Amino acid sequence: MAEQEASGLQVLLRTLQSSSDRESTLTILQVLGDLLSVGTDRRIRYMISKGGSEALLQTLVDTARTASPDYDILLPLFRLLAKVGLRDKKFGQKALELEALDVTLILARKNLSHSQNLLHCLWALRVFASSVTTGAMLGINGAMELLFKVITPYTQKRSRIIRAATEVLAALLKSKSNSRRAVNRGYVTGLLRLHQDWHSHDMANTCMLTRRALLLCLKHIAALRSGREAFLAAQGMEILFSTTQNCLDDKSLEPVISIVLQILRQCHPKSPLPLVTASSAYTFLVPGIIASEPPSVLTEEDFEEDGEEEVDKDSDSEDVKEEDDDLEADVNKLSSKPGPDRPEEELMQYEAMCLELSCSFEELESKPGDDLNFEDTQYANHHHIPTAAFPKRHSLNKDQSSWGREREDTVQSSLLSMVKMGRSSVHLASKKGPGMNPYRNAQSNGLGIDSSGNEIPDIQAFLKEDAWEIDVISHPRMNASFSNSTRPRDTVEVIDKLLQTHPQHVPFHDPCLYLAKARRTRSVAGFKMMAFPDLWGHSPPPSAQSMLERKCGIQRIKIFEDVRRLIQPSDVINKVVFSLDEPWLLQDTASNCLRFFSKFESGNLRKAIQVREFEYDLLVNADVNHTQHQQWFYFQVSGMRAAVPYRFNIINCEKPNSQFNYGMQPTLYSVKEALLGRPTWIRMGHEICYYKNHYRQSAAVTGGASGKCYYTLTFAVTFPHDEDVCYLAYHYPYTYTALMTHLDILEKSVNPKQVYFRQEVLCQTLGGNSCPLVTITAMPESNSADHLEQFRKRPYQVITARVHPGESNASWVMKGTLEFLVSSDPVARLLRENFIFKIIPMLNPDGVINGKYVRHTTQPGPHLCHRSNTWSFRPMDVIGEALVLW
Repeated sequence: MAEQEASGLQVLLRTLQSSSDRESTLTILQVLGDLLSVGTDRRIRYMISKGGSEALLQTLVDTARTASPDYDILLPLFRLLAKVGLRDKKFGQKALELEALDVTLILARKNLSHSQNLLHCLWALRVFASSVTTGAMLGINGAMELLFKVITPYTQKRSRIIRAATEVLAALLKSKSNSRRAVNRGYVTGLLRLHQDWHSHDMANTCMLTRRALLLCLKHIAALRSGREAFLAAQGMEILFSTTQNCLDDKSLEPVISIVLQILRQCHPKSPLPLVTASSAYTFLVPGIIASEPPSVLTEEDFEEDGEEEVDKDSDSEDVKEEDDDLEADVNKLSSKPGPDRPEEELMQYEAMCLELSCSFEELESKPGDDLNFEDTQYANHHHIPTAAFPKRHSLNKDQSSWGREREDTVQSSLLSMVKMGRSSVHLASKKGPGMNPYRNAQSNGLGIDSSGNEIPDIQAFLKEDAWEIDVISHPRMNASFSNSTRPRDTVEVIDKLLQTHPQHVPFHDPCLYLAKARRTRSVAGFKMMAFPDLWGHSPPPSAQSMLERKCGIQRIKIFEDVRRLIQPSDVINKVVFSLDEPWLLQDTASNCLRFFSKFESGNLRKAIQVREFEYDLLVNADVNHTQHQQWFYFQVSGMRAAVPYRFNIINCEKPNSQFNYGMQPTLYSVKEALLGRPTWIRMGHEICYYKNHYRQSAAVTGGASGKCYYTLTFAVTFPHDEDVCYLAYHYPYTYTALMTHLDILEKSVNPKQVYFRQEVLCQTLGGNSCPLVTITAMPESNSADHLEQFRKRPYQVITARVHPGESNASWVMKGTLEFLVSSDPVARLLRENFIFKIIPMLNPDGVINGKYVRHTTQPGPHLCHRSNTWSFRPMDVIGEALVLW
């Protein structure tokens, strides 16, 4: 049956090509029309495979070239061509070879006053123009001039004809040669005028497809630099902005608004970032690497817009070869499993990481008792692990020992009891159900209740009484000299008095110990200030915070506001209020603008520009010694007014998309709220979106093939208090100093008779900081041979985190992991008894300290696991942001 059907179709097609009888041709066309009007695309594709496209095109050419073309044949023929041509990828090329393009153009010119015939010709031209190559040929033969005659001037008559002609013109302008021809003949101005006419007259939005096709014409022209220049010269930005800004919320206009938005973004003049250089504001001389030349100053010539290289090839070409190496790959071609990258004898140095295997645990017999002397054992378990890369690290270890011998009397005697009670309070707080914003209940007079229910004195009165300014409290100064072991008395006294007046209970945290640790943390910029949230501590929010519901259309509104800034600059202040590149630029505390600061650990804000009274453009710093990786931000802002929405635009982000488009919010910490007993980072902000902006960077700077695009994260924040000091961050910050403080407190909270907890130094970073290594397991029951054998046969589990410094959530996962593993939870006890945990809680300390996003300074050796005294590589699984090597 299939063979009969196939042979019947082939007979019909051959007869159609060879028949000169009018009635026979009409009958065949009727039969083909009936066949293709029912069924699926499969029937049309089958007809194409049997030469149906060629037969129809040949019939069109033969009929049109007669002395008096028969439109009774041509009209059904055009309808069949439009239907078949949409499924035939080579239809345009076939039409070009059979000279059907010229024939159709001639018929269209002859029927400019005959609507029905012209409409059918336009349908065929629309299918021919789907191929860029064929469209370019139509443009050479004068198709665009013909179409422009059809669509101009504006008229409400023949709307179907105008719509079809506009769609054909939009398809033709996909060809760059046609777009260039349209620019040279001044079509941009005419298209903009038509857009205005259709927009003003189509009040009922019944001609949406015509208006969309006109905008598509402009969009394709704007793909060329000359097209963008012509568009701007014709005031296209102003025209599209004025015709669209009042209907952004009209969902029925979505097909039009989306194209307008693309054109505005495409034609917005590109410019370099408002920075002195593209390189980071901080540089670090890496040993063994010759310093590069100073970065060049960014100018308007530092970026190049899209070129106009003519590539008028078929858009659906199948000449591109696709590699499918993953399908039926030859096993013999696969690379073998790599072996160790160093001799096995060198791997023996890693035995220094497992000192617990050689420990005799004599203290289990000689020193009975469960209590741990807090002062005497504070640094007893700190050891440095020598490696081949650091053969002469004894001097550093000596310095470290001298630091360790310092008497850190800032640790209060009540710390241990607070730590022991801390875990239960954290769990109780985390189990609360969803509730109101924790800042929403702040007392307007400065009085409040802390987390324990105690009344807190008035902040303003307290500050006034002691002649302290909140700006001084918000970022305490630490000792500038790392070699000086004396405490900065003035800062400590301030903190001590604050702790007495405003007690805070943050589990596993102590501000005085943090202050002492911060003085030993080495940064590239030599930070002398501490961020108040890191020093004071952070408690979890009283209830879970849900994802922010995204407001529909907020992204396009923000893009239109950027366009408004371009075409209506009268209210733009454009004043630099903070800059790392211009340290002489002092912020005027008496001015009306916000004050910014980021020169503290993990801080990242390079520049702040006041755009309007309550709007600021912010630029974050690139990774040290680099021009890229701008995403993480953490900065202080002060001098605000309460109940006023401030808009912040971080304009040099790099990721193509972000969770900020899907409900994520920045985090905010208020100093006044912390002093009221609510030291909490909370998710804050509204009107949040993330989109590509008009800033670009040249390929010469980035070393890429094309200029890099930048993205804007924009959000509005309403601060809870007047003249507060607040901190805004990409995610809940977790500093290196916070980790070192946490490890020390954690070590003192465990029972050494039950939990083996050991701090060591995996390596020293290039910046001079220690990369900690923590070992956690259960102590052997005794120092007998059987118990020691069982202890030494425990398999190892290696857990690492924070390889990317901008992923601070990994540290919070790690913090919870550490606290759980040393807890009295039965599962934690079972894990300790069966495994030895080797934990590197921060793989990239220097990156975290210097506010970097992904770049590495510390590069420890390969991740190794030890099982049964044999080193081997193990696969990694991702748990949250932490890495676990099994």
